[in-house]
Amino acid sequence: MATITATYLSNVDTRKSSGHSPGATNTVNFSQMEATDPNAKGVEQNGVEVQLQKIPTPPVFSDMYEKREYLKGRLALAFRLFGKFGFDEGVAGHITLRDPVMPDHFWVNPLGRAFALMRRSDLILVNSEGEVVDGGPNRLLNRAAYMIHHAVHAARPDVNCAAHSHSIHGRAFATLGRPIDMLTQDACAFWRDVGVYRQFKGAVLAAEEGRNIARDLGNRKACILQNHGLLTCGSTVEAAIFWFVSLEKCCQAQLMAEAAATKPIPIDEEDAEFTYKSVGLGGVGWFSAQPMFDVLSEEVGDAYLK
Repeated sequence: MATITATYLSNVDTRKSSGHSPGATNTVNFSQMEATDPNAKGVEQNGVEVQLQKIPTPPVFSDMYEKREYLKGRLALAFRLFGKFGFDEGVAGHITLRDPVMPDHFWVNPLGRAFALMRRSDLILVNSEGEVVDGGPNRLLNRAAYMIHHAVHAARPDVNCAAHSHSIHGRAFATLGRPIDMLTQDACAFWRDVGVYRQFKGAVLAAEEGRNIARDLGNRKACILQNHGLLTCGSTVEAAIFWFVSLEKCCQAQLMAEAAATKPIPIDEEDAEFTYKSVGLGGVGWFSAQPMFDVLSEEVGDAYLK
């Protein structure tokens, strides 16, 4: 049986992660590589055995306080990305980061602070009871953020970041009350990995509503909230953000395709599954987000780290 080997970067040793806290020494190590699906064995494409693309892995920290500061910087930059992409709508929208020091707490944006101006020092720390216990001068908590994100973080120990906002194409597609179809390669990142919460009861202010959303998210990385918007999550800040940006674009692409054609041509189930192994797992989400994080970090300098 023929074997095809994918090529990848091997001549770069390390790259510093933008958003690193002052004095941190951890780097994104290009010599520490893994396949896009680390658990896949004997992957075939059209009857030919192939090796999946190899990509670098996220930085590893031994000091959880150093990790906290680094991740808060990434979270602040993530908010600025949402602002740049127009995902803000008044004071709606929130991204949460599980605290590495106290895992039952999470960091979130204070209500009323513009996404595009977010700084590391603006973020607020919320405990499991919905109390703000640390953070910036504005400690106003969005109650809907707590109800949704607390439920997700409690139900999913693997989720370190969750993102929700009222993006234009996401909320437009959400009115259809169904998952996206496998119409493009990018959509295949969500193959069997996006849920639908098929009810809308207004702003999420009740604990039960948050638990219902977490239930319909299940073990997936995304959920379409009917008549509301998109929710994505990941083991890293970067993965959760990339999935949100990508799902928003997939919603836009499907809306455009369905407006132009009576019935767009879907990708075969087997091909969608194969593609998912290349573009749909957590490490890919983290690595795919690096360019957008790097570009914005270059544009804004270290303002977000203050």
